Amino acid sequence: MTAFTVALVLVVAAAGLLRWRRPAWYWLAFGVTLAALRVLVRYRSVMDACGLTVPPARWRLSLARATNRPIPEPRPPRIRRLWPTRTGLVLRLKLRPGQDVFDIAAASDRLRHSFSMFGVTAREVRSGVVEVRMTGYDVLKRVQMPAETETRAMRVPVALREDGSVHYRDYRAIPHALTLGATESGKSVYQRNLAAGLAPLDVALVGIDCKQGVELFPLARRFSALADSPDTAAELLDALVARMADVYRLIRTQQRITVDVPDAEIAADIWDLPDELRPTPVVVLVDEVAELALYATKEEERRRDRIITALVRLAQLGRAAGIYLEICGQRFGSELGKGITMLRAQLTGRTAHRLNDETSANMAFGDIAPDAVLAAIQIPAELRGLAIAGDASGGWHRIRAPHTSLRQAVNLCNRYADRTPDLPELAPFRPTTGTATELVPLAKASPATA
Repeated sequence: MTAFTVALVLVVAAAGLLRWRRPAWYWLAFGVTLAALRVLVRYRSVMDACGLTVPPARWRLSLARATNRPIPEPRPPRIRRLWPTRTGLVLRLKLRPGQDVFDIAAASDRLRHSFSMFGVTAREVRSGVVEVRMTGYDVLKRVQMPAETETRAMRVPVALREDGSVHYRDYRAIPHALTLGATESGKSVYQRNLAAGLAPLDVALVGIDCKQGVELFPLARRFSALADSPDTAAELLDALVARMADVYRLIRTQQRITVDVPDAEIAADIWDLPDELRPTPVVVLVDEVAELALYATKEEERRRDRIITALVRLAQLGRAAGIYLEICGQRFGSELGKGITMLRAQLTGRTAHRLNDETSANMAFGDIAPDAVLAAIQIPAELRGLAIAGDASGGWHRIRAPHTSLRQAVNLCNRYADRTPDLPELAPFRPTTGTATELVPLAKASPATA
């Protein structure tokens, strides 16, 4: 008996230590079994208390009265499947007649408390079937990306969502995006994860960093073009607009619009072209958009209008040509001048880290998910990297990118430096790297040195 008591105390102490220091290990070792039993045992009573049951059918009531049997109890949604994940449980439910997915979503907070879980989210799989994802611990407190993620062209994992699933940046689905965040909010780490995720892919990276290139120049070996000032950025964007026109001419000549060609093979963008003819897709990373929009003189105003016009053209027309925009900034508002609201309308993906003002949050989510505005301005300062991600569908999630140091991002970009494509249009802007003690300017190179 003494040995059993000692073993029990050791197991309890180990479980407590794991829950404190390694919540993911605790969940896989102890938490998942306890949570599954808790959900199955409490399911009917919890659903009834949360108002997620429906009265029995009339024919069942009539049959009970005719046979003098007890009145049937209200019925909750039927459990079709329950399976564990590395961060929680997934419960797939078949709704009863009269129920809706919004009923489950509205009761998610009550379900979280009733099942003693950390978080509960619900989404519709198909008509009448709802998937309820429950997390057993705070997955955003210490982000650990899964060892294996889905790989697909122009789709990179960049963060972890609050329900434990991976947040992907899919350029084929959401071509252009806006990322906002105050100083020390984690915006730069998010950008590093993005560059590190794109490094192994067959894609050209183009950077615009008006802080003399201090954010993007360390990753220069993987960039096909870099601009470190508004003047160079204006010329670089003009070169991208010219490349876009050339790609459209190529698509036009290769559209294959004949009676013998099936509809699915008619080319309308670069992804419909044969592999040997397909131009290299380009991702443009703009580190601080406000520096491109501010001006103090008439000459700077003309340059500013030239830059914003080029960005709007790329946002409106660049998707089919394989040019994708990642616009980042600390502040994004209508005071940046004409064309900013038009540019914002073309940026489908929205990600907001901690913001200092509600106006920027409204610019990020006011037109797609108004309820995400309050969530964006309530992010605490100590949780760097925590962000709200949404898109034009109206849905939004809390996400957090894993911490990636600048050294890790540099090593990864250097490893895949051989995948950096040489684009003739962008050759004058190709960054040159020197020794550690040599300061190499990023200004437009002369044709002789390009």
